[in-house]
Amino acid sequence: MSRHVSLRHLRCFVAVAETASFTQAASRMSLTQSSLTSTIQQFEEAVGVRLFDRSTRRVTLTQAGTSFKAEAMRVIGQFDGAISDLQAFSDGRQGHVRIAAITSVVNYFLVDAIEGFRVAYPGITISLRGASAAVVEQMVVNGEIDFAVESRYRGYDELSYTPLFEDRYGIVCRRDHPLAREHGPIDWETLDPASYIGFSSDTGIGAYLRAHAGKPALFDAPHDEISNTSALYSMLSIGNRYSVLPALAASERDASRFVFRELRSPSLKREICLITRQLRALSSGSEHFLHFLCDTMRSKPIPPGVHLCAMMPDGGDRRAA
Repeated sequence: MSRHVSLRHLRCFVAVAETASFTQAASRMSLTQSSLTSTIQQFEEAVGVRLFDRSTRRVTLTQAGTSFKAEAMRVIGQFDGAISDLQAFSDGRQGHVRIAAITSVVNYFLVDAIEGFRVAYPGITISLRGASAAVVEQMVVNGEIDFAVESRYRGYDELSYTPLFEDRYGIVCRRDHPLAREHGPIDWETLDPASYIGFSSDTGIGAYLRAHAGKPALFDAPHDEISNTSALYSMLSIGNRYSVLPALAASERDASRFVFRELRSPSLKREICLITRQLRALSSGSEHFLHFLCDTMRSKPIPPGVHLCAMMPDGGDRRAA
């Protein structure tokens, strides 16, 4: 049965499912309406189930069609990603690199790497995605991005995690906050849950702290919560609030306004990894960009509390081939 079903069937199915119209779907697919209708009928006959309920006024998905839609889109996305990778291999100077990275890496390392990379490889474009750690790993598994620079969240067997750097956790607050009056490391026990701004559990920071800090009172007590550092610093600007951040994330902001103090008892650090798919080579464009990124990480001054890992990939030659 499966040999009678092609990507054409899947693309036509998704087009109708998204537009709820055979007329609009046919226009999107550059097909006649009769040809599209025939393709959908062939698909339904091949799989032995009706995918759409049709009337003179509307087209709706059946229960089977609804449950299959996400899978069809995943298959199409993986196929298109694979073809994109294959095309990029044919010419290392042309192609498209798809990346996801945590905000602190984007701001401190990636921007500089992109600047140099675009000079050397002007024909390779870049898509930079931002998402939670939970979503990023799935994006790599699904082939939606070429690689990610993130912390390990679930740890998929299909993925490879190569450590790039680690940085220590500490509190960050405004300079007029009581926690900023002293210097040096601070104990977790001194933190007041009432003025704590936490990260949601679907973020790498939030998940790691809940798993390793061992301070349930801080996390379980009512407190404000955010999902990214941009929102965090807006909240901290209000005053009388603090949060817990890794050193690199804390280094992004104006040191004249905010203070970072490392935490101890326990001392915690996060590991940021290069996340790739196992048994699937990176495209030439992605390899070139990774070289620029690693060289940038080695050449830039590293903020206190941040340490590059010995396992970080070699940067290679930064010049265009």
